[in-house]
Amino acid sequence: MSFSCIPNAAARKMIENSEVTIVDIRDPSSFAAGHVPGALSINNTNVAEFITHADFEKPLLVFCYHGHSSQGAADYFGSQGFSEVYSVDGGFEEWRTNYPDQVR
Repeated sequence: MSFSCIPNAAARKMIENSEVTIVDIRDPSSFAAGHVPGALSINNTNVAEFITHADFEKPLLVFCYHGHSSQGAADYFGSQGFSEVYSVDGGFEEWRTNYPDQVR
């Protein structure tokens, strides 16, 4: 496995304490309605461009709705050469519930 699953609390700690890249693979309208601050909306139409310009040495946090689809995406990013990839358990829905003040 080229990624690890982490709980929302661990993701928040990483965001607060280190430089990370945050990607959100939900559909663009869901992303526009609310997302983790600093997250990039990544989908099939822009993933290649994202990979071309990404910093492969920064930890990569992958959010989806509930933490299931992000596992496949995290595995893909790991296979593309990202050194540290995490699928966030509970996804954005858990983030919104736990950290309503941390939604953009």
